Amino acid sequence: MKKILFFVKIHLLVPMAMALVTSVVAESSKPNIVVILSDDQGWGDLSLNGNSNLKTPTIDGLARDGVRFDRFFVCAVCSPTRAEFLTGRYHARVGVYSTSAGGERLNLDEKTIADTFKAAGYATGAFGKWHNGMQYPYHPNGRGFDEYYGFCSGHWGNYFDPMLERNGKLVRGEGFIIDDLTNQALDFIEKNKDKPFFAYIPFNTPHSPMQVPDEFWNKHKDQELGQRNREPEKEDVVHTRAALAMCENIDWNVGRVLKKLDDLKLAENTIVLYFSDNGPNGWRWNGGMKGRKGSTDEGGVRSPLVIRWPGKIPAGKQIKQIAGAIDLLPTLADMAGIKIASEKPLDGVSLKPLLLGNPEQWEDRVLINQWGGKNGGRVSLRTQRFRLDTNGALFDMKNDPGQKKGVAAEFPKVAERLRTQQQAWRDLTTPTYKKDGRPFIVGHPDYQYTQIPARDGIAHGGIERSSRHPNCSYFSHWTSTEDKITWDVEVPADGKFDVEILYTCPAADVGSEVELSFNGDKITAKVSEAWDPPLLADKYNRIKMGEGDVKYFKSLKLGTMSLKKGKGELTLRALKIPGSQVMDFRLIMLTRRN
Repeated sequence: MKKILFFVKIHLLVPMAMALVTSVVAESSKPNIVVILSDDQGWGDLSLNGNSNLKTPTIDGLARDGVRFDRFFVCAVCSPTRAEFLTGRYHARVGVYSTSAGGERLNLDEKTIADTFKAAGYATGAFGKWHNGMQYPYHPNGRGFDEYYGFCSGHWGNYFDPMLERNGKLVRGEGFIIDDLTNQALDFIEKNKDKPFFAYIPFNTPHSPMQVPDEFWNKHKDQELGQRNREPEKEDVVHTRAALAMCENIDWNVGRVLKKLDDLKLAENTIVLYFSDNGPNGWRWNGGMKGRKGSTDEGGVRSPLVIRWPGKIPAGKQIKQIAGAIDLLPTLADMAGIKIASEKPLDGVSLKPLLLGNPEQWEDRVLINQWGGKNGGRVSLRTQRFRLDTNGALFDMKNDPGQKKGVAAEFPKVAERLRTQQQAWRDLTTPTYKKDGRPFIVGHPDYQYTQIPARDGIAHGGIERSSRHPNCSYFSHWTSTEDKITWDVEVPADGKFDVEILYTCPAADVGSEVELSFNGDKITAKVSEAWDPPLLADKYNRIKMGEGDVKYFKSLKLGTMSLKKGKGELTLRALKIPGSQVMDFRLIMLTRRN
């Protein structure tokens, strides 16, 4: 009898063990994914693409060992490209219409690439500039990322030891921000080396402020530029030199990521992808193309794209077919053999046939570039051969890559077809583009921290914003009890929160009493400690800033506040002002008390 029972147990255990082995093998065979995204780096900001003003050997090497796309297109500015990468859908469909003050947020009914890979058993981490929503569940931790380190705004005013966050909690960065973000990504890769991981590394350079470590700046600060913008009178040479130095720092950090993969023996089973989010943030050499960041012409939306997967993707291949940021989610999911989490129709398509299959069977397509302006914004359409610009002019990009001569008269049917599609897209998107009734979500029950920055607030009275670019700004000139700062918010569930604000205040103005209120609930506190640090611009900037400077702010603890579920106006006001001003205000931080 014992022998029979033993046999039955073994008989049951064998298939269980085989299933476990199969599961482990299947998981280990899934490729790791590393996606590196640069910020404001034009197509021409790589030696790979013919720029002799700088050297980017690591990224050039990725192209040598993998593939590069000749014509890859993103959006004219930052947040839309990120949204299209994350969702595989055009940004106008997913709620993104601006780069700040709430217009950068992905609609909450959208699923992201991180949702897709997390559902497939991947560890997911993002390290850098998010720019698609700050308050949970718009936050990266609410969009499929297990780990997040960086900042959620678009522009950030300081790149050395800056204020950042780790999974919602404010922290102080260490050293130059790109080096720091890379360090965090390397730690994530190390921690998850024995399971499949999806690492998203959205760097925030060469976006301004133009700050970079000396070792990179010193190579370029006195450089004579061998290649200039096609309209050289527009080029700020010092700005270009700083951008070149920042791009070389990126290349060095990409090398650190690749070395980590080599050291851990993960390179053979890791897909590494590198691209940028828009055209260059200055008039500098960009292959003679028309337009720069903010433009929907070729120079504003053409990005480098290189992909390496050793042994799977042919080395040294160049792909001529057009593609876009919307294609990256379906491509990576297809190559990893996993199901896409979104049930909504994607605008992008898998590029796997181009990477691994027969490109001759690839059908021509139309890609849409859209940004800003009225009536659906500036809309440009791109086919394999032609670009229709936002004004309806048609250009033959094969024979005229600089968009210098319109050819609508020579190709009237092409022009008519693309103009019809252009108008149809405007008709589709204009009713919802820049129409936003979404309040800022405060105190979500599934997340401990809520940042409420000056960026998202509305100033009343004499209060002024430190910069016309809201992202990293603060409020100043707060001199009257009639002045206030408000936020249109929604509290999804009752809760108690520890409240602190980040401020500065000179010694002569200490003593103001401030009140934070929401739908009848209030909390008050006194500004009792002076804190008046200098602006950081002169310490780090290589050129004068145009987007607002920052300083190190101090925390003032207001106490504990109860918030009840509901919508309303969150209001910060001063009850007493014994000096000439209340404070300079940066943000409110709420920490849920469990």
